[in-house]
Amino acid sequence: MVYALWGVLYAICVGLSFVAAEDGFGKVLLTLTGIIFFLPPFYLLWKQDKKAVRFLRILSICVLALAMVLIALNFMSVNWSAQVGLAVYVMLVMFTAPMVCCQYWALGLFLWACVLMVTVLYPGRR
Repeated sequence: MVYALWGVLYAICVGLSFVAAEDGFGKVLLTLTGIIFFLPPFYLLWKQDKKAVRFLRILSICVLALAMVLIALNFMSVNWSAQVGLAVYVMLVMFTAPMVCCQYWALGLFLWACVLMVTVLYPGRR
């Protein structure tokens, strides 16, 4: 059930990531949606299920590594054609949707890093 809710929140974040940057209340809603995306993983960490903790550790490592690569490619795509730049940006949005939806990319990366650090410091890991 939690994973299904998390999938729905991911789909909502992907859709909202393509919305133009809003000001005022619209920006607040986009930021809250990006933050709400992280409630299911923190709930899973709170339940302290070893399989969920391992899954979240692997997922957060993959997302952070992929975000780093895609952000670097996005910056480098300035010198490439417009189509390639758009393709890189679409991949960035698809794989890091909460980060882009949140409007504050550092906040999304920080929350993924928090998930990673909680899984690394998980007491049942040893």
